[in-house]
Amino acid sequence: MSTTVHNTNVACCTIPPVKSNYTPKGKFKQYAGFSKVYVTGPEKPGKVALVCVYDIFGFKPQTQQGADILAEKLNAQVLMPDFFEPNEPWPTDKFPPKTDEDKAKLQAFFGGPAKPQDAVVKLINVAKELKSEGAEWVGTFGYCWGGKVTILAGSNASTPFDAVAAVHPAMLNHNDVTDLNVPLGLYPSKDEPVDESKKILEIVSKKPFSDKSDYKLYDSFHGFAAARANLDDPENKKHYEDLYARLATFFGKASGTPVS
Repeated sequence: MSTTVHNTNVACCTIPPVKSNYTPKGKFKQYAGFSKVYVTGPEKPGKVALVCVYDIFGFKPQTQQGADILAEKLNAQVLMPDFFEPNEPWPTDKFPPKTDEDKAKLQAFFGGPAKPQDAVVKLINVAKELKSEGAEWVGTFGYCWGGKVTILAGSNASTPFDAVAAVHPAMLNHNDVTDLNVPLGLYPSKDEPVDESKKILEIVSKKPFSDKSDYKLYDSFHGFAAARANLDDPENKKHYEDLYARLATFFGKASGTPVS
């Protein structure tokens, strides 16, 4: 088996997901070539729509809860496609990987079903579909490997996105923002490489949309806002709620949309 390492973020590859009793408010439907997309918020996309790129564990209540929060705060339709189909998300019972074989399988997963470049194409198609249905402004946000995907999508020369955000992103690389064309919300945890974040901020500061971009370093662990979130823990809950309020403000400012 190949030992190619695609993801060097140790925390991303070791911190397990957490069970949640939250009941998501949205529903699933087929959309933009996906057989399964979680959709929350208004029935039809209005002026503003958002697309979420989940973490490697796929549809989890904490991630769907975050989408529900943004849909309510921005009165916007939020979609979360099943980017791994026809494959499955990484199984929670195999995480963190304990044997060398399972560790190699996880890296192969990042180079296969979770290969960021392949997901970018699918993500862009969703945004194009939303705009064809009348959405005037479309943003995207992603966690873990999904943060890598959203940044790459925003750097696409003909990106249909109007703003992108990355939450505790894995595989963070400042070279990904060299050609960034839209405002960036960057929200790393203490487990992401600080030097890469600093280089990204320096590059973005010279962009014409720097005043609409946003950044906050969270004193929390990788995954605190998605499948690894333990909302029974007061400290985690505080950072979780702050993150989604921050995301809502970022997308609201970038789109000129009031935040409730």
